[in-house]
Amino acid sequence: MAEDKKYRVGIDIGSTATKAAVLAGDEVIFTTVVPTGFSSVDAAERVRDEVVETGFAPESCRFAATGYGRISAPFAETTVTEITCHGRGAFYLFESDGVVIDIGGQDTKTIVLEDGKVAQFAMNDKCSAGTGKFLEIMANRMGIDQDKLSRLARTGSETRISSMCTVFAESEVISLIGKGTPRADIAWGIIESVVGKVAPLVPKIAGADYFLTGGLCENDYVIERLSAQLGSEVITNPQARFAGAIGAALAL
Repeated sequence: MAEDKKYRVGIDIGSTATKAAVLAGDEVIFTTVVPTGFSSVDAAERVRDEVVETGFAPESCRFAATGYGRISAPFAETTVTEITCHGRGAFYLFESDGVVIDIGGQDTKTIVLEDGKVAQFAMNDKCSAGTGKFLEIMANRMGIDQDKLSRLARTGSETRISSMCTVFAESEVISLIGKGTPRADIAWGIIESVVGKVAPLVPKIAGADYFLTGGLCENDYVIERLSAQLGSEVITNPQARFAGAIGAALAL
């Protein structure tokens, strides 16, 4: 790396949130996240501006972009695919091979790591009912935030929401509300619907560790229920939502 370019900055432009991670050498020294909103170009500029305003001068930084909006960052020196970045970022964070589960805003990815590299992957980008966006929509429908949704779900009883389509699932929720079903039971059904759609995507590998990245990495109840569905503990990390951005920075 050139002497005057001492910081590596990875920007992960997702459908819901845009993340950035700044590395000095191999150490993550700053992370930030902003809502992507309507414009990926605007989100990329906003997150770069925040990096600069924090004290990382542009002339001291190299930028790499990933995520579905990675072409929306013309200032980036390189762009890298999501799978590569999430795999590399997860290996950095967890320091181990295993199966990475990334529950994003619009898709869910699973990545098998061998020797720190992507050995295989699968992606669900057809059905948003198994994504973070689904939880956001359902929480909004119930007039609460996602944290409260999870807290309610923990006290709820079995209630099934079976639709694979978010629109139809929302109709199911509206119907349950209309019937007077307790909110905790509806919340239970919503969380179980998400983890029930994620779990079948995850390769079952004997002895493998399972790592959760993405925006739900700090949702204890989702982690608990996903672990139960997989029959194995799901491990995460407070910085795991930045795995893609970290992986992009490491690519520089």
